[in-house]
Amino acid sequence: MTTRVPWDSDRYLALARRACFICELLVGNPDYPHHVAYRDGTAIVFASKFPSVAGHFLVAPVDHREHAIADFTPDEYAAIQRVVHRAGTALSSLLPVERLYVLSLGSQQVNRHVHWHLAPLPPGVPYEDQQIAVFEASRGIFDVPDDEVADLAQRLGERMIN
Repeated sequence: MTTRVPWDSDRYLALARRACFICELLVGNPDYPHHVAYRDGTAIVFASKFPSVAGHFLVAPVDHREHAIADFTPDEYAAIQRVVHRAGTALSSLLPVERLYVLSLGSQQVNRHVHWHLAPLPPGVPYEDQQIAVFEASRGIFDVPDDEVADLAQRLGERMIN
C-alpha cells in the first residue's frame, strides 16, 4: 500500500544544495543512495527519492550537463532521448499508465545536472489531479516501501536491456 507523506522541503533543499546529487550518485557516494535501474556510457536511470507518483524515475546524462538543449550536440541529445524513450517504454510495460509525463526540471540554483522525470500517471486519476497538479508540493510525495522501489528498478533495468 502506497500513501502520500508531506513534502519536506527543508530536507530536500539541504540535500540538493550540498552537492550535485546525480554526480554523487554516479561516483557511489553513500549519502546519495538511489535505486539504479540502468546505466550505460550515455545515461543513468534511477528511482526518484521524492516521487510524485508511484514508479517515478529519472534519466540523466552520465556527464555533468546543465542545460537540456544547449549542452548537447544534436547527436548527444538524440542519444539521451533514446534512453528516455527506452526507459519510458519499459516503465509503461510494467505499470498501468494512462499518460507518461516526461519533464526536464531543475534550476541553476539547485539540481543543476539536467535530468528528465518519467512520471507514470495511473488510470482513473481525476482530471483536476493530473498534469501540473501531480507535482504540487502541497500534495506531498509517495511513500513507497524501499523493497518495492528496488524491485521495480530491477525489473525496469531488465526490460531496458532485453
